[in-house]
Amino acid sequence: MKLNILFTSLLMMLSSVSAPASPTQLSSADETAAFKAAGYKLNGKEWRSNCDDPGTPSYTPGVIEQVGDLNGDGRPEAVITEGGAYCYGITGTGYSLVSKQKNGSWKLITSSTGIPNFLTTKGVHGWPDIEIGGPGFCFPVERWNGRKYVLQRHQYEGKPCQPN
Repeated sequence: MKLNILFTSLLMMLSSVSAPASPTQLSSADETAAFKAAGYKLNGKEWRSNCDDPGTPSYTPGVIEQVGDLNGDGRPEAVITEGGAYCYGITGTGYSLVSKQKNGSWKLITSSTGIPNFLTTKGVHGWPDIEIGGPGFCFPVERWNGRKYVLQRHQYEGKPCQPN
């Protein structure tokens, strides 16, 4: 009996917790608009940037890697990645961050070679700092200044470092 009451109480508590709504998937129309905002074109069934990779075995076409509200404005952002050494060197990947605007259109916020890691530290308007990973041990961290992401510092495992 006590176990049933405990279990019921736990279920009631869990059902009363509400997480903020954050989309994890885009509609087909938003997906197309996000790719286009990032500069990708549909080539057959693959979204491709202007990378122009001749089809090397390491190439992977564009994919939406992550969707969520990164800056807390209630609208989704999407991280689009594409891979291949031909265009992205030893890092092997590039990314584009796009954001849905108030009018429903999508806008490219930033793009770079590397692997984006969104940090808890923030720039203007709640945009998270981005640690751009790749080979090595001292990574650039960019911060949104209200117009664009700019280099703010370098770090490794959260500690300041000096790139070679």
